[in-house]
This record gives sequence, structure tokens and C-alpha cells, in this order.
Amino acid sequence: MERLVFRPFFLGRAVRTNLRNSLSAMSTSASPTAGPVESSIRQKLTVLLKPTDLTITNDSEKHRHHAPMREQGGGSGETHFSIVAVSNAFKEKSLMQRHRMIYKALAEELQEGLHALSLETRTPEETSLSTS
Repeated sequence: MERLVFRPFFLGRAVRTNLRNSLSAMSTSASPTAGPVESSIRQKLTVLLKPTDLTITNDSEKHRHHAPMREQGGGSGETHFSIVAVSNAFKEKSLMQRHRMIYKALAEELQEGLHALSLETRTPEETSLSTS
């Protein structure tokens, strides 16, 4: 029997766009295993940015070997996050201004053990250009 392999890059542009939009709509809800830090990040950024897309990925497990994390006994398990935010709030703002908005909103979490953020910030128009 022939084995089928799913390769999304073979899909047509319209199918890829619909798939991406469906996944984006799902990504704004909290994951079932979201901890208190991730939940707080999601709540604060949703209020601040009113994003059309917000994807938050807990990357802490990848960094458990870093010295600061070992000192904390591995941390809370919520020390490193990747965030992709698409929002009209970023219009006419530089990359630095966008990142400052997010760091300011998450100041409390950063004081309490959030160690690192990887940020990707775009407007809906910038997202449309990158998918064309």
C-alpha cells in the first residue's frame, strides 16, 4: 500500500491561505495546558492590541539547560515565549516601538521570572504582503 505524506507546500495559494486563516483563528485561544504566565500574557496582549492573530508558544523547555534556569530549578516552566502578534495597533510604529509596547505591557511578568521573549509584530497589511 502506498504511503501518503502531507506536504502543504504543494497546496494551491487559495488553499494555503484558507488553511492559514483557519489556524490563525484557532491560535487566539489559550492552549489547554497554558500556565498562569502564558494566560496572563494572552490576556494583557489581547486587551492592549486587539489582535487579528495572536500566537503564543512556550519555548521554556528548550532553554532549561541555561544557567539562570538551572539556578531556578528549571524555572516555573514559563520563562521563554515566542509571540507572533498581528494588530492594527502597530500601524505607523517602528519595530522598536512595537516591541516596547509589548515589554511595557508585560513588565510585571518580566519582574516575576519571565526571562525572554521572541517577538514577531506585524500589521494585517504586512501579513497580507508576506503571503502574496
